[in-house]
Amino acid sequence: MSLRVFVNEKPVTVARGATVRDAVEALDRDLAGLLASGAAYATDGVGRPVDAGEVIGEGGAILRVVVTARKGGGAARMSKELLRRWPKAELHVHLDGCLRPETMLELAREQGVRLPADTPAGLAQALHVKHAKSLEEYLTKYEITLSVMQTAPALERIAYEFVVDAAADGVRYVEVRYSPLLHRPALTLTQAIEAPLAGIRRAEGETGTKVGLIVCGIRTRPPAESLELARAAATYRGSGLVAFDLAGPERGHPAGEHRAAFEYAAGHGMACTCHAGEGDGPSSIHEALHACGAQRIGHGTRLGEDPALLDYVVERAIPLEMCLSSNLHTHTVTAIAEHPFKRYLERGVVVTLNTDGRLVDGISLTDEYFLAHSALGLSRQDLTRVTLNACQSAFLPEYEKVALVSRVQSELEAL
Repeated sequence: MSLRVFVNEKPVTVARGATVRDAVEALDRDLAGLLASGAAYATDGVGRPVDAGEVIGEGGAILRVVVTARKGGGAARMSKELLRRWPKAELHVHLDGCLRPETMLELAREQGVRLPADTPAGLAQALHVKHAKSLEEYLTKYEITLSVMQTAPALERIAYEFVVDAAADGVRYVEVRYSPLLHRPALTLTQAIEAPLAGIRRAEGETGTKVGLIVCGIRTRPPAESLELARAAATYRGSGLVAFDLAGPERGHPAGEHRAAFEYAAGHGMACTCHAGEGDGPSSIHEALHACGAQRIGHGTRLGEDPALLDYVVERAIPLEMCLSSNLHTHTVTAIAEHPFKRYLERGVVVTLNTDGRLVDGISLTDEYFLAHSALGLSRQDLTRVTLNACQSAFLPEYEKVALVSRVQSELEAL
């Protein structure tokens, strides 16, 4: 049996069970040599890097080989399988962007909710944000996932499965965020906070992965609701809820309007982060830092447009929760090669790698690490630094942070 695939838009016939490398070699041995040396990398039809050793699953697959400036003799290539075993920490991922499609279908049947597809593969495709034209359009996909998250059992199950899936992807510590405000009036704020915490605790016990929960105010909602949320969240500060965030469309919805919520959260011992510099420019980052007291910045992609602010962030070691694929999908960047992640890393910014939404962005944290390695040229040493940045930037008590860093360092040395 053979398969017909396309490599750089040219048809190639390979045996069933062939790898990406085999397909490239069937087209062009010189190109395969560049792929083997690290001077090129392969992507699928939508531009996501794929491991050269990955088996081609079906006929009609579209592959592209991109030649980079890194010729043979550069840093050794790392496989996706190695990066899957790589101990990782994640600080920026939305619970309502990470549901299992199978679970969504089950919950929809139980709750009488209509979804845009009736198979797991079809639903995953319908929820993928790769064709979104803006951050605002990207966020509409979350309306679909939220439609099956309006009961306490559903929230508990989704949180439990999220942690199990993260652990399977090599994540040792993760902070997951969501907005309890988006589960009203079906649930009270108390119910909407306690349900995911219950699921998280169960999964932590089974997997050994440590989890922190972050609650999000919403920029487009009244500031009074953000303050109400901060007050409710502070009650659970010692029970797994670690921080307050502000999410939603940036442009036209300044974070400073929600200052009271940030002040209440900080005043009651909660850490604070804030989405900024994704859907708006560096002035949004400035406001998150100076008006709201954010200790970390969600995304921060456009930070480099303000050199003085960039210097400030470097000097004060303010971490950025960066999301490569998500920024491409929201058109914050026009191509992965243009993403400032590596420039910021080299400049001394405390950058971290995150998925934002596994289901809606169609990725895992392993995929993001592989993308940073293959498309941006981050070396093993760079990725080690990024991993430890995430561990050291966690909203954890100092003694727990030290233990996390020690665990991850030991695992990295053993790889």
